Amino acid sequence: MQQLIECIPNFSEGRDPKILDAIATAIRQIEGVKLLHIDQGEAANRTVFTFVGPPKKLVEAAFQAIKTASELIDMRQQTGEHPRIGATDVCPLVPLANITMEEVMQYAQELGQRVGDALDIPVYLYENSASQPTRKNLATIRSGEYEGLAAKMKLPDWQPDYGPMTFNAKSGATVLGARDFLIAYNVNLDTDSVELANEIARTVRTSGRLVTQADGTKKRVPGKLKYLKAIGWYIEEYGKAQVSMNLTNMHETSVHHAFEACVAAAEPLGVKVTGSELIGLIPQQPLLAAGKYYSAKLGKKTNDVEELITIGISVLGLNELAPFNPEDRIIEQVLQKNNH
Repeated sequence: MQQLIECIPNFSEGRDPKILDAIATAIRQIEGVKLLHIDQGEAANRTVFTFVGPPKKLVEAAFQAIKTASELIDMRQQTGEHPRIGATDVCPLVPLANITMEEVMQYAQELGQRVGDALDIPVYLYENSASQPTRKNLATIRSGEYEGLAAKMKLPDWQPDYGPMTFNAKSGATVLGARDFLIAYNVNLDTDSVELANEIARTVRTSGRLVTQADGTKKRVPGKLKYLKAIGWYIEEYGKAQVSMNLTNMHETSVHHAFEACVAAAEPLGVKVTGSELIGLIPQQPLLAAGKYYSAKLGKKTNDVEELITIGISVLGLNELAPFNPEDRIIEQVLQKNNH
């Protein structure tokens, strides 16, 4: 049986189609690798590519994509809403079929070393590939962003795992590693207030918020949900603030859990959730779970998979900002379509 890895690199460019086309071409030129989806974000100035392939070919495609980005994206001129530290900000490898996490970790190390050596880009390993516990969390590595990276790299604890020990002004750094499937998911609000969006994010995210106690010390109060990272931001092209989330364990905290938690957190603030947005692709299971949850709430009895997915998409408002076509967004359906 063929081994398959999924790669979901995030590039710090969402506005120049020529650059994105060049990265897509770099991926497509590797035989046996299939580019499944490109999610372009103009306001965030960030684009997420999703492609799959057998291990060695996928690593080659990822390297060529990172190389192309390093040639065409200049971080000295880059601005956008999304936190980032490099032209290829993060490049996760996810086991998809007939391959273990340990094997994917080895391929991630191989890719990281090649990027560091051949492209002179500092590489930090994260998630399952992290070389030390403090580097497991992407947000910790990205703290300070590109603008603070030169000073951060001078600290003994922040020398990169691969590549030069000095700052690369043009390309920044790349975070790379093997991880489980992650759902990038944004909930849309009927406000343009970033502070209100952040207040909702603090209520729902795992890390919660810092609270000042009577004696002046600070205490961290956990948020409502596990396995959830969240921040608030304003997206000009939508005219809306969003709670931007990463769901790192979809079996414990799925999209409908995050959606409902945001609805509950928004209500006391006088804010309404108007819909939501998926970034990249999603497995079928979370949408099926959402369909079952909402069909039960609506008193509708059905076991039809297509109908349940339709209910999930509708109640979550995934069509609010752009049409949501399951054939193009559910990973099993995309793979099936690409195999024909």
